[in-house]
Amino acid sequence: MVSFSPKSYSKRLMPLISWGHWFTFFNIIAALGMSSFYLFSETFPETLLGQVYFVANWFSHISFLIFMCFVLILFPLILILPKTRFIRLTASFIFTFILLLIVLDGFVYSQLGYHLNTSSSSQIIDLIAGLIKQNSRLFWSISLMLCLVLMSLQLVVSNYAWKHLRQLQRTTFAKKVVVALVATFSFSHIVHIWADANLEYDILRQDSFLPLTYPATAKTLLTKYGMFNQDDYIKRKTAPLSFSDNIPAYPQIGEQCVNPENKQSVFMVLTNKALSNKQISQISQRSFSGAITLDNHVDNALDNKAWFNLFYALPTIYQNDVLTQQTPPLLFQVLENNDFEKNLTIIGKDNHLDNIPWYENLFGSVTKLTDISSLVFAEKLNNVNTGLHVIYFNDDNDYQFELFMDALLLAQKQKSTADIIWVSSLGNANQESSFNSKPSLLLLPNAKSQQKNLLTSHMDIAPTLLKQWLHCDIESEALANGTDLTKLSTERVIANTMNEGIMVYSKDKSVFIDQNGNFKSYSQQLEAPITVDSDFPLMIDGVHFIKQFANKSKLTNKASVEE
Repeated sequence: MVSFSPKSYSKRLMPLISWGHWFTFFNIIAALGMSSFYLFSETFPETLLGQVYFVANWFSHISFLIFMCFVLILFPLILILPKTRFIRLTASFIFTFILLLIVLDGFVYSQLGYHLNTSSSSQIIDLIAGLIKQNSRLFWSISLMLCLVLMSLQLVVSNYAWKHLRQLQRTTFAKKVVVALVATFSFSHIVHIWADANLEYDILRQDSFLPLTYPATAKTLLTKYGMFNQDDYIKRKTAPLSFSDNIPAYPQIGEQCVNPENKQSVFMVLTNKALSNKQISQISQRSFSGAITLDNHVDNALDNKAWFNLFYALPTIYQNDVLTQQTPPLLFQVLENNDFEKNLTIIGKDNHLDNIPWYENLFGSVTKLTDISSLVFAEKLNNVNTGLHVIYFNDDNDYQFELFMDALLLAQKQKSTADIIWVSSLGNANQESSFNSKPSLLLLPNAKSQQKNLLTSHMDIAPTLLKQWLHCDIESEALANGTDLTKLSTERVIANTMNEGIMVYSKDKSVFIDQNGNFKSYSQQLEAPITVDSDFPLMIDGVHFIKQFANKSKLTNKASVEE
């Protein structure tokens, strides 16, 4: 026997569908209000067309996203289970969650430069965890209040739309809004097609500022973040990376960090050939100081650019401008203020160069030897003046390097105050080797021996020495891109530049973004670069790392002017 419900399926369905349209309409208005956060997080376009597109794209795109939530989520629910109370309550929860996502996504974009995504979940979680740690009570109070306000809004709108459904169906203003929505949606897409064909930067730079919009390109994003000059956007294909803004003046530390009682020296033992894990392990086992092994140490620079990363603790993109200023690195400024020695010894067969590299001018004395026979005496190693002693092995002879390390470690055993020793490779012979990790070792007296699997780089060495050796109480993050290795406890992204593009390292992978916007990694099995999927959040994190010094210097200068 077939039983008939008092209300047929269609009689229950049609009012709910009509209510769903109006409920979605009011949520579009709410979403537009809350998503205006994106407008204030983005630089306003310069051209009139760009400004019109800016507003039209925001209005149509956000409206379209909310409407698609109705089409893909709420409408199927109404078709499957057209029960009034269930649909209205479920819809309120769904759209509350969607509006909360918009708020969270807008905040993440304003802080990190990209939207919610799985590839950068750790950075997003760290951002939120930082807010909770800073003031957990305020964070949870605001979050709870926002949830309650949005849920209350949904219930009020749901009730109003249901009780006034017939009255709303007789109105005509909604049709005008729909027409405006369709018009702006069509206009924004037509303008974007034209801009894409004509490389109109003022339009294309807006590709990334709204969630789930056009996929941005690496070229556009690099220009947007000031890594290329906007005027050269069309012509740029093979030009080297450079800042579109002026590089800030390199800081001078003045008479800070003077400590005449410091009798400890630093030995930097560097090679032009990557060291193996076995070599690092053997040196660590023979040492009498705290051995901090850096298993995930990276260095992508070629030739003398690695020296700039090491001493100035800045990415290569700053090199030309900073060296033009002729200001010594902070580390060398402090050494000069303390009247400490600054010695460089280069060991290798090809040491008689006509052109003196810039970094040799930083040292008080430069010695070039073909072998280490004159160095491997404990008496000589233990009687050097207090200061920085750099020994660079400019050949492929592992025997000389290992013999010198044995002599240095035995000499340290005889000293009452052990010195700090940094052991690492420096530079790369080719681009392919720049993808690889270079195990390194920091021997730090009185420190606890440990293995660090976190990402580290040469840019961390100078800040570490300023803190741990010279005891400088300065904010190194405002003066360099590196971090004191002893304080490093969380994952991060490290990036550096080459003439051909940007190298970005994360805990999971190393990626190279070339001038044409191609993403490449390196296959150890194939021993060749391979094309990988575009990871724009990773690239943006890399750009933020590269611009850290420039951005903090601008903030410091601005604060000084205001004072």
